[in-house]
Amino acid sequence: MITIREYRDEDWQAVCRIHDRARPDELRGSCDPRAFVPIEQDSEVEDLRRAHKHVACDGDRVVGFGGIDGDCLAWLYVDPKYYGLGIGRALLRTGLAEIDPRAWTIVLSGNTPARRLYESEGFHEVRRFESENAGYPCECIRMEQARA
Repeated sequence: MITIREYRDEDWQAVCRIHDRARPDELRGSCDPRAFVPIEQDSEVEDLRRAHKHVACDGDRVVGFGGIDGDCLAWLYVDPKYYGLGIGRALLRTGLAEIDPRAWTIVLSGNTPARRLYESEGFHEVRRFESENAGYPCECIRMEQARA
């Protein structure tokens, strides 16, 4: 059974492992695969450390995580072995429960599974913009969810 709980410091290595396993899927179709950088070598590692995080666990094993930075859903990754089980949705909803009244995120334009997940939870595209990942160009989408 999958459970969601608050992040603990001892979860760090599992969070890094999950990010590094799932990140190539996120980049696929959006950015040159050479843009992949392990999170502990990425300039965004401090953003991840600072984010308020939750983890999804299968027993004692951390299999996904989500991170919030203010009203931004800044991090949402699931171990590829656990795709399709509703873990991303559960982490997304956990994060949304803490953000009031407006949540937003940035998604790579080619990351169709992530876009569909966010759209199914009431997010909509606000704008597209050019950016880069590790020096490689990509197109990003800002998505927002307005809640009453």
